Amino acid sequence: MVRSIPRPNRHVPRVARPAVRRLTYCHTLCMVTHMKTTLNIDNTVMAALKREAARRGCTMSELVETALRLFLQSPKKRRSLPELPTFKSGGALVDIANRESLYQAMEGR
Repeated sequence: MVRSIPRPNRHVPRVARPAVRRLTYCHTLCMVTHMKTTLNIDNTVMAALKREAARRGCTMSELVETALRLFLQSPKKRRSLPELPTFKSGGALVDIANRESLYQAMEGR
């Protein structure tokens, strides 16, 4: 004998309606704070994104959002570069504006 499995009732009972309203409100709130966007991403970048998301155990959306947040952070102040060393060379040995003197210095004429 074959028994049929009862199908879930598609009608929401009156008791569950407040929960449905609350769920709808939460869903609407999430839609306001989280926006869906379509991006065109190169296939090689997308494959790398999928691999990295799987490796980290997170969704691609989470990984893209984290990467964008890091990229868009205000840049850190760069510290000043140290001064380059100087030395006394004894002056220029060749006038670089004179082509013939350059050839002569390079070829040892």
